[in-house]
Amino acid sequence: MARAGITADRLVAAAAELADDVGFENVTLSALARHFGVKDASLYSHVRNLQDLRTRLALLAGGELIDRIATVVAGRAGKDALAAFAGAYREYALQHPGRYAATQIRVDQDLIAGSPAMRRTAEITYGMLRAYGLEEPDLTDAVRLLRSTFHGYCALESSGAFGAPRAVQVSWDKAIDALHVLLEHWPREGTTSDA
Repeated sequence: MARAGITADRLVAAAAELADDVGFENVTLSALARHFGVKDASLYSHVRNLQDLRTRLALLAGGELIDRIATVVAGRAGKDALAAFAGAYREYALQHPGRYAATQIRVDQDLIAGSPAMRRTAEITYGMLRAYGLEEPDLTDAVRLLRSTFHGYCALESSGAFGAPRAVQVSWDKAIDALHVLLEHWPREGTTSDA
């Protein structure tokens, strides 16, 4: 029997802390059982398996991330919203590396559809991009560009891969400036660049 006080929510919160301390890939049910002072089997009354735990952690972290983003983009549009969105994204990724890594795993589409945090993520992200006049399918393309740019930058920065003497923040600001210009001049679906 699990020690009194263990709940699925407490288990996921402990997994989030552990992920930031030792890395998302090192979060195991055994490590969490040791944390709570119980046997591994005791945790199965709260989560189905390790994949279930990691999915719950991904949804928790995704909710935390979008809460931060929503707070800073409220009332902003255009470049101000883009810079605030990007800054909150980067700050979360650097402050919570394990939780952030959890946000990058593939989650079942039915779970995403049923998650208020994931719906909110889409609403806020798409809302910010609609201010640039984008509609589908350009919205999806723009979301993919932003996500890959932000993720790539954060992954390289967190691993210490930027070795040039130029300040990393200056390069980040230039990247946001460039993304803003690109979004303002987005090549709309149905138009051609052939001249």
